[in-house]
Amino acid sequence: MIRVYTQVQQGKNWLQRYRRRQPVFGCILGFTDTGLIPGISAAGATPKDRQYTCLADVEFLYNGFQPQPKYPLPPLDAGASPVLITKAIVDALNIPLYLFNAGLTHQPTVPTIDLGGTPARCLTSGHALDMATVEHLLEAGKSWGYKLAAEAKDSYLILGECVVGGTTTALAILLGLGIAAAGKVNSSHPQCNHAQKLAVVRQGLQVSGFNSVPPLAQPLKLVAAVGDPMQIVVAGMAMTASLKVGVMLAGGTQMLAVYALMQALAAKYSLSWLPENIVVGTTRWVAEDPTGDTVGLAREIGIVPLMATKVSFAESCYPQLRAYEQGYVKEGVGCGGCAIAAHLYRDWSQVQLLQAVESLFL
Repeated sequence: MIRVYTQVQQGKNWLQRYRRRQPVFGCILGFTDTGLIPGISAAGATPKDRQYTCLADVEFLYNGFQPQPKYPLPPLDAGASPVLITKAIVDALNIPLYLFNAGLTHQPTVPTIDLGGTPARCLTSGHALDMATVEHLLEAGKSWGYKLAAEAKDSYLILGECVVGGTTTALAILLGLGIAAAGKVNSSHPQCNHAQKLAVVRQGLQVSGFNSVPPLAQPLKLVAAVGDPMQIVVAGMAMTASLKVGVMLAGGTQMLAVYALMQALAAKYSLSWLPENIVVGTTRWVAEDPTGDTVGLAREIGIVPLMATKVSFAESCYPQLRAYEQGYVKEGVGCGGCAIAAHLYRDWSQVQLLQAVESLFL
């Protein structure tokens, strides 16, 4: 049920170390106006829908199905929100859940830990976040990394995200760090919109002057220029938590960008971390996306173990889930990492996982 794609032995050692251990799940919520660019994301059928995707996902993750949710799950061109996968697993495995507001446009309707961040402006502005906000969020992330590690004790953290437009800000961070990521990232579209993403990112990097800055030189300024609030929070959390426990960065492109950001932060500011305790965990739909190159991207970044759940929805009786097999949605809200945890902690089979997710439709 789990395949390791890069740094295979390190990844297998990590999995063996945390077998039968109950993880702690932290989901970091953020917003960027980049997600409102027409066509940039399929996480909501229209830009208006995408304003509320994160709010709807976190409301569902906390409450499950409600007769009259304030923020109903948004309509998609095809598929269903990945929060369905995450919710099914978190509830069935009784995984401790922490929800962090790193910077949203509206207050969530469910309890979250407010980190004092702000939503990001569109990265094309070259001024996505104020530098003071980035510095504050890094420190908040580091502080919570220690706290979550204490909660996890001898187990591991799953750190997930919910940021619409986040694969585009991820591309911006990767290119700004000098990593050859063009054409390698993923998206919620069945065919990744590489040309649109690259044009948007190049505009932001040019406006902010990062086209001429040496790679790794100014990672915090790079996040302020073209990033989103989730990235720097997760980087800080993962770095400090890795000193004590295992960390699974639950996502694809976005978490590979966070890993690269951590490398840059460690190099520039001598921040302590233990990279051997960190892996990136996603879904097969991301890792084997024929319209991207996730495995190649992980290799470009370096020593990061990339692994994925081999779950399939091909046999689902629900077309919304079968759409994942056509390349829609793919990942989000930590669903890939949670699916890996279901097998690692309770030896869930393909059938058990599918049944758990489908039970939410009943």
